[in-house]
Amino acid sequence: MKRSALFWLQLIFTLSLCLFMLVPIVLSLLAGVTGNYFIGLKSGLTLRWVIEVWQMYADTFWLSLLIAISCLASVLVLGVPAAWGLLKTPSRWASRIEEFLLLPVALPGLATALGLILIYGGFHRLRDSWLFILIGHVLFTLPFMVRPVLAVMRASQLRQLEEAAASLGASFWRRFFSVIVPNCRNGILAGAFMVLTLSVGEFNITWMLHTPLTKTLPVGLADSYASMRLEVGSAYTLIFLMMILPLLLALSGLNQLTQRQAAMRARQVKETV
Repeated sequence: MKRSALFWLQLIFTLSLCLFMLVPIVLSLLAGVTGNYFIGLKSGLTLRWVIEVWQMYADTFWLSLLIAISCLASVLVLGVPAAWGLLKTPSRWASRIEEFLLLPVALPGLATALGLILIYGGFHRLRDSWLFILIGHVLFTLPFMVRPVLAVMRASQLRQLEEAAASLGASFWRRFFSVIVPNCRNGILAGAFMVLTLSVGEFNITWMLHTPLTKTLPVGLADSYASMRLEVGSAYTLIFLMMILPLLLALSGLNQLTQRQAAMRARQVKETV
């Protein structure tokens, strides 16, 4: 089949855009395993910078992972019931509440962090703890869980399904975990994907809230680029990607698994009918 000129133009545009986005990342990663970036590949490949960064900043890796997973757990506990509450709230009030939820996203991260410091900064144990950063991350990422879950709930007519389960005598918790959560699984996974990536890479709020003992990956990355040679900062970027990519792949695999299970259940229902 002969391809049209428009097809080739679209293909060239797509490939050019991919190269535009990927080449800087590849060059940055390559600098982290190059003996001397300014000499280039002639200086040879080495893991010296990666090992050096890990020895100096391993604690930021584990702290970022802890904060990201804790943030995801907190947002799941808060976001899914919040989305369900918004679904059952009259539309006029629900839209106003959604606008308030989006305020931490609309405001600069530094302003949000400053507000947290002014309110809670006097609690010294909290101020010196990683939990203070976690609060900022939860405020920032909560809308990214509520919005996709709420969209799926509205699309699947979940109110009618929940009312039908209630009419059959199901308790609230049974309706929540057997009807509500399974039917908005795709929205939960989409929100979890965004929450994890945003929490791991969040810099503005974290930079204002961190202390020398609660430094995360993005803050350490900024420090490495500002105070050390380029190879160290690039090696730090490589470790950053080694952390986030497995998390994203795991979420993507879980999403594909749930979609296959849903498709199998749908086929089984059709066969029984």
